[in-house]
Amino acid sequence: MENAKISELYDLNQTIAKDLFEGLTYPWEALPKIEEFIIKIGESLDPAKFEKKGDNIWIAKSATVAPTACLNGPLIIDEEAEIRHCAFIRGKAIIGKNSVVGNSTELKNVVIFNNVQVPHYNYVGDSILGYKSHMGAGSITSNVKSDKTLVVVKDSYDTKETIETGLKKFGAMLGDFVEVGCNSVLNPGTVIGSHSNIYPTSSVRGVVPSNSIFKDKDHVVKKK
Repeated sequence: MENAKISELYDLNQTIAKDLFEGLTYPWEALPKIEEFIIKIGESLDPAKFEKKGDNIWIAKSATVAPTACLNGPLIIDEEAEIRHCAFIRGKAIIGKNSVVGNSTELKNVVIFNNVQVPHYNYVGDSILGYKSHMGAGSITSNVKSDKTLVVVKDSYDTKETIETGLKKFGAMLGDFVEVGCNSVLNPGTVIGSHSNIYPTSSVRGVVPSNSIFKDKDHVVKKK
C-alpha cells in the first residue's frame, strides 16, 4: 500500500520527531511510541531554546502559549509555535515549529509537523499531521470505532488492499500540504495523501490518494 507509506506522505526533515519514524514503514506504527520518544529526547533539548515547564513538558522559549491553555505531559512545543486560548493538550504530543493549536482545540497522542494549523474547535487524537497540513474549523479525527474493534486501513480507491493495524485507537494520518474542509470527520484508519483536499462536511475513511480532491466517497478525483 504505497500511498500510506511514511516515505510517500511526509518530509521527515519537517519535524523534531524525525527519529521516531526510523525503521518504520507506515506512520501509525509510531503511535504507541510517541510517549517514550518525548521523554527520551526531552532532556537532550537545547536549554538555550527550550524550558522545562513541568513533568515531561518542554516548551520552546520562542513559542507563545496562552495562559488559559491546559498543557499535560509528555509534551514538546517547538519553536515559534502558538498555543491559543483554551487549547487542551492532554499529553503525548509533539507540536512542530510555527504550528498553531487554536481555541478549544484538543490534542492527544499526536505528532504535529512544522507549520501545521489546527486553529478552531478541532479534536485530533492518535494522529499524525504532516508539514503545512490544515484542518478547517470544526473538523475532527474520530479515533475509536463504534464497535471498539481494532482498526483496519483500507485502500478503497486504488489497490483495494487492507492492512490490520492491531490498534484500537487510530485517528488519521495526514500527509504534507493536506487541506481538510470545515466540519469534516476523519474516521478511524483514515490516511490522506499529500497535497490532497477534503471538501467541507465530508465523512472520510480509508486511504485517499495523494494529489486528490475528496468530494464524497464516490467522487475522489485527481487534481489537474
